[in-house]
Parts: sequence; structure tokens; C-alpha cells
Amino acid sequence: MRQSRRGQVDPFIVMDVMEAAMRAEAAGRSIIHLEIGQPSTPAPAAARAALQARLDEPLGYTGALGLPALRQGIADLYRDWYGLDLDPERVIVTPGSSGAFLLAFSALFDAGERVALGEPGYPSYRQILRAMSLEPVGLPTAPEHRYQPRPEDLPDDVAGLMLASPGNPSGTMLGLEDYRGLLNRAAELGISVISDEIYHGLSYGERCHTALEVSDDVYVINSFSKYFAMTGWRVGWMIVPPDHVRTIERITQSMFICPPHASQVAALAALSAREECQANLAVYAENRALLLEALPQIGFDRIAPPDGAFYIYADVAHLTDDSVGFAAEILDKAGVAVTPGLDFDPRRGRQTIRFSYAGSTADMHEAMDRLRRFMADR
Repeated sequence: MRQSRRGQVDPFIVMDVMEAAMRAEAAGRSIIHLEIGQPSTPAPAAARAALQARLDEPLGYTGALGLPALRQGIADLYRDWYGLDLDPERVIVTPGSSGAFLLAFSALFDAGERVALGEPGYPSYRQILRAMSLEPVGLPTAPEHRYQPRPEDLPDDVAGLMLASPGNPSGTMLGLEDYRGLLNRAAELGISVISDEIYHGLSYGERCHTALEVSDDVYVINSFSKYFAMTGWRVGWMIVPPDHVRTIERITQSMFICPPHASQVAALAALSAREECQANLAVYAENRALLLEALPQIGFDRIAPPDGAFYIYADVAHLTDDSVGFAAEILDKAGVAVTPGLDFDPRRGRQTIRFSYAGSTADMHEAMDRLRRFMADR
């Protein structure tokens, strides 16, 4: 049977690394996971309890845009975090942030149009765009600019721009002036902007800023996966301009029908679990400090210190020009899974590695010990 050309997207390398790590574990090896951006903690206790209390009730279809109470709760979160008075009618609950990307790309762009994104960046942006017959346009960014695009980087022949703050894999953030410059330049060029803010709540110093503090003429995407530790529950959200809500609703009705009801019940309760989420953040902060001290001592000293998320992106050009092979060697000889930078930057990623510090602090100590021995013997 024939296959479409647009379906021939690149593999998500981090998932391949995780599969290799899991095979090693199944064979009896001890593996420390620094490859996957997944909290090691379960969903908040309140979220689990709320769903447990509802399991004997029908959990069927909800409205396409999500439970009204959850949409209001998310709007309240924007008041608490950013001081914004957000109309809950603009909040769309989605099947994870990935579902939000599908909806955003469908609503904003026509087949064949070009969408700019910073490199390094989250690889699924490129692959989803290609699968939807859109053309990703990479914007090489520099460590001296904290791996974020600048207004002068924007081409005038694209229909859209993807931003991410905190970024994956770099963990670097955009400030209000950064957002203002990028959004103003995009408006001058007639470019639609999507701001991926999935790691908000996970910052170490300055708080995260949302693009909505600068403009309402933007799509903002977020999720319960990271700060609320609900990766497998597949529930996220997006904020869109008022005149785009009905368009998104119509697409959602046919593409997803609605977000998962069970996950929405849990997500609503998770919004009240800030104390537990802040405790998780304290662990990430400890892990971050540990890696920022240990990695340069081991030999991974070319990094842009992350402002948020739970990643460290390292330039390893002095160690290898094959990050995929280097990551495989680290997994095989050290029992530590890390992500090759080729996942995030198809042009320069053969000389970079991403470390995730979303796991336990004990695992971080063990990983650094293993990497130290590996580098000493290499």
C-alpha cells in the first residue's frame, strides 16, 4: 500500500534513546534516565484523588473546548501567575500540547506555507508541520543570544513563527522586551505567532513571562505535563484571540471531539496543588545546581545556564562530531541515557547533547558519578 510523502517525517530521536535504555533495563542493566523530559513524580495527590472519586460516574464526551470549570481555573491561573484578567472563553482545553499544535497549525496556516522556528528547538514542531504539508524554516540561534531568535532573524517570506520560553532543549527564557521586539516585528511582517509556554512554573530566579503580557494577537500553548507532572494524562490548553475560538472549536469537534474527560477532572484538581508542585520545583532547582557544578568539572563546560525547564544543553564539539554515536556510547559504557542534539538542531546538533534533570536528586548524583568515570576512561 502506498504511503504519503508528508508522512515520512524524521524519527523523534529521544524516544529511540528511551527505547534503547528500556531494552537495556529489561536485560538487567541499571540505567539512569537523563534523556526524557518527564517528571519522575506522579500527578498531584489531589488530581489522583479527584479522578478516583469520579470513576463510578460516566466520564463521557465533554464540550469540544473543555469543561467550563477547568477553562475558568486556567484563566484564574493567568491572574495568579501574570496578573492578567483572561476571559475563560478564550481558553481551549486540548489533548496535550501536541493536540494544541495540531489545532493551531490547522487554524493558522494553509498547506505549503512556511513557518519559522528557532534552532535548536523542540523537534516535533518540524515533524508536525511536515506531516501537515507545511514547511518548517529553521532560524539558527546562538549561545550568546541564549539560543533564542531575535527580531532581525525573522524572514519576510513566512506565514508563522514558533517561539518557546523556557526553550527545549536550552531552558533559556524570553523576557518582556524580547517578546515585545519579536511580536512587533512579526506584526510588521504579517506573521502569526505561536508561543509554546509548556515549562511555565519551572524557573530559577526571574519568573516566566507569557506572550499575552505583550499582545492578545497570539496563540499561547501550555500543558499540565511539566509543572503539574501529568505527562501521560495528555491534557493541555491554548489561549487564542476571541475571533479564533469558533474556528478552533469546529476543528476540535472533528479532529478530537473533546479532550479526555478523565484527564480534565484530574487537571482541575491539580490546579489547587501548587504546594506539591512547588516542592517538585525545589527538587529540580537542587538538581540544576548539582549538574551546573558537576558537568563542567567532568568536561561538559560549554553550556548556556538554563533559566527554566529541566534541561542543560551542552556543546560537545571538543568531544565528538557524532552526538548520536556519543550518546549511544554513554548509554552502553556508563549506563546513562542522554539525548543527542541532532533531535533539536538538524544542522549543528551532531555536536551537542541535552541532559534532563527531571529525575530524583539521588539519580542525578549517580549519573554524575557514572559520567565522571566514563570521561576519565575515554
